Amino acid sequence: MGSSDEKVVAVIMVGGPTKGTRFRPLSLNIPKPLFPLAGQPMVHHPISACKKIPNLGQIFLIGFYEERELALYVSSISNELKVPVRYLREDRPHGSAGGLYNFRDLIMEDSPSHIFLLNCDVCCSFPLPEMLEAHKKYGGMGTILVIKVSAESANQFGELVADPVTNELLHYTEKPETFVSDRINCGVYIFTPDIFNAIEGVSSQRKDRADLRRLSSFEALHSATRSASTHFVRLDQDILSPLAGKKQLYTYETIDFWEQIKTPGMSLKCSGLYLSQFRVTSPHLLVSGDGTKSASISGDVYIHPSAKVHPSAKIGPNVSISANARIGAGVRLISCIILDNVEIKENAVVIHAIVGWKSSIGKWSRIQASGNYNSKLGITILGEDVTVEDEVVVINSIVLPHKTLNVSVQEEIIL
Repeated sequence: MGSSDEKVVAVIMVGGPTKGTRFRPLSLNIPKPLFPLAGQPMVHHPISACKKIPNLGQIFLIGFYEERELALYVSSISNELKVPVRYLREDRPHGSAGGLYNFRDLIMEDSPSHIFLLNCDVCCSFPLPEMLEAHKKYGGMGTILVIKVSAESANQFGELVADPVTNELLHYTEKPETFVSDRINCGVYIFTPDIFNAIEGVSSQRKDRADLRRLSSFEALHSATRSASTHFVRLDQDILSPLAGKKQLYTYETIDFWEQIKTPGMSLKCSGLYLSQFRVTSPHLLVSGDGTKSASISGDVYIHPSAKVHPSAKIGPNVSISANARIGAGVRLISCIILDNVEIKENAVVIHAIVGWKSSIGKWSRIQASGNYNSKLGITILGEDVTVEDEVVVINSIVLPHKTLNVSVQEEIIL
């Protein structure tokens, strides 16, 4: 098969409303994949990375959000990138391998030679063309993006051991009890269509076992609950672990950055990582200014063209300001995400925080936090339409939507 008629498709797993609970209060207003990081929806980063894959035919998003929640974004991004993007809705979570298998006919419609599988909630540079090159060289069924992490943090993820010379995946363990390796699975894969046979193998083995079990009368009572599980196939435990060491799976190591976007705190960190990546990939998205005609900017800052920022404001590093926000005189913003239609009045300070849609921050008020992205209250988060009155200080707190704060708070969750 010549390279001219080779086609590649990409599948991005976007999850669903039940998955986003750790992302509250932000996920109360917007599906998590559409939450803006560096001014672009979270899912936009993997989608625009897919655009760089040679011979890309189509991008599929798979998840269990209602169609209407993603429809507008999907149609606008298809037009913008001139690549067909389709949302495929699951009736319930099937695991990432199960979700892929569920829609195999659509995914294989144009007989692609390779299938990328990405997770929406990972933040990395998505070196997809390089992965594809490596994958073709290895000649296996799948290639997994991996990264080296500190030995202390490795056990929160899937740890893997690869052959140092051939990069073959030799061993895979999901969240091991004891230290296995400091290389972890980034949740970005490329497969040949043989992956579908592998997933089918897992499903049919399970069905056979379930049928055997059902012969005992006690199991028969519980068989209704069991039968659903034949459709739920996890990529890591059910596919990667058993195929390791069989010359089927290989690894490709990224030396850039990688994080998982599970919580609002991590989304602020990842917004910063994407902003610094824009320096290299999309410098036109970053603003500059020295305080004469426009606000003085330090570090990586994104400001939506419709936002109004007073020239005496000081902004950055790691700040992203969304549509129609209004930033007043003397305001200081550091390490924060300011969402649509927010008003920040004169001389207010916002540090290590996410300010929700339509919120209003009073004069001389301070919204701040320690900036520890991993702890629950390490980032201050204001939900939608929160009003902070003049001179009020909010430190290391989470405020749910539609609240008004007229007294200062610290280390609190305001329900």
